Amino acid sequence: MTFAPTRRKALSVAFSMAVAAAFSAPTAQAQSYPSKPITIVVAYPAGGDTDVLARVIGDKLTSRLGQPVVVENRTGAAGTIGTAYVSKARADGYTLLLAPNTIAITPHVLKGAAGASTDPAAELTSIVQLGGQSLFVVATVSTGVSDVKQLVAKIKEGKVNSYASPGAGSPMHILGELFDRSAGVKVTQIPYRGSAPAVADLLGNQVPMMYSTLGPVAPYVKAGKLVVLGVADAKRSPFLPDVPTLAEQGYKGAEVGAWQALMGPKGMPAEVVQLLNRHVNEILKMPDVIARMDAIALAPVGGDPAQLARLVAGDYARYGKLVAEFGIKAD
Repeated sequence: MTFAPTRRKALSVAFSMAVAAAFSAPTAQAQSYPSKPITIVVAYPAGGDTDVLARVIGDKLTSRLGQPVVVENRTGAAGTIGTAYVSKARADGYTLLLAPNTIAITPHVLKGAAGASTDPAAELTSIVQLGGQSLFVVATVSTGVSDVKQLVAKIKEGKVNSYASPGAGSPMHILGELFDRSAGVKVTQIPYRGSAPAVADLLGNQVPMMYSTLGPVAPYVKAGKLVVLGVADAKRSPFLPDVPTLAEQGYKGAEVGAWQALMGPKGMPAEVVQLLNRHVNEILKMPDVIARMDAIALAPVGGDPAQLARLVAGDYARYGKLVAEFGIKAD
């Protein structure tokens, strides 16, 4: 079977146009994005650090992208409801997730629970790390301690025997287990549903100590009602540079931090990921954004998507082992 020259030419042109369209589709998609409102899902209640950060980033993206960026709180099941929702959303860049590093922990803690098994490394697209938060060892003034060694002495004397955490399986809970192992002690965790009620009982002397990010306890530390004894990082926090690390005080192997990140469903177009990454990296350098993040003791980080992907995969693997080792389960 043969084709006339005119028909062969027409087929050739059609084929060339199809190939060109296929290769230009991603670029065209990136150029047209966004063409409608974007939703940032927060899997926790309004008012918390994650929610505050999402609204700051969303507001800045709205002005830069020319489309509304709205925050939607889809709470419940230790954040897994919102995470699962985003993981199943269409991967077009219009449904995003702003989440803390609990997304790398809760799938292990709630293993087997319906909708709780999202692997963030395999089922979400990493866009950019927004910031990092240090965890601190905090005690009431009534304990009479001023450093971690004094705290350990009180624990061994039986005068301090419990600590507050924002919930079982939280980074603070894992820090508590690692600190116990490092110090050779055993302190009973009293899990709460969030930091606010935990801090309230700490101030009421219902519990003598707590592992916490700085934001929820900062006003009471400043007022002299609570004392910060150590930071669970490899280096001192820029927010409390006079507070030594746990390792500096002789307690190694108890390093746990917190972070916040912007992610999306698996399979997002690379051009859209890069566009969002570029904008957010620029937003994180804005003085007013830095000031808002300082208020919750969150240090801006930024970086490329691959950097965040490595962090997520590493934490998912690490926390999976720790949850199994310590037998950590949900409340």
